[in-house]
Amino acid sequence: MIGLDTNVLIRHLVGDDPAQAARVDRLLDARCSAAQPAFVNRIVLCETAWTLERTYGYGRTDIARVLEALLLAREVLVEDRDCVAAALRTYGGNAIGFSDALIAEINVANGCEATATFDRKAAKIKGFMPVA
Repeated sequence: MIGLDTNVLIRHLVGDDPAQAARVDRLLDARCSAAQPAFVNRIVLCETAWTLERTYGYGRTDIARVLEALLLAREVLVEDRDCVAAALRTYGGNAIGFSDALIAEINVANGCEATATFDRKAAKIKGFMPVA
């Protein structure tokens, strides 16, 4: 199994550098399959969502669609898949960032009753609590 860094995943998803995208595609074709998937960790997912939004101008719907496709890809193993799926549901229906949604889901999965935050938008969402 190989892990994918954010820049490799972005080249694959966006294809903005054709030479690098071709190299990534060759790597994935040679090394990744349903039996031997590429590993994508939570940090890479957060960086990917941020990069797609800030650098490439993707909207929330498009970002959610890209990340959901990664969850469904048999050639990709996403770390904490269930937390990521839950975070995508929260992200899609609220005005918080994907990383904030994922933080809350990971914390809940690890026994936290809520995630304390100063973020006013996040504090209104289930899984968060405002710091008074």
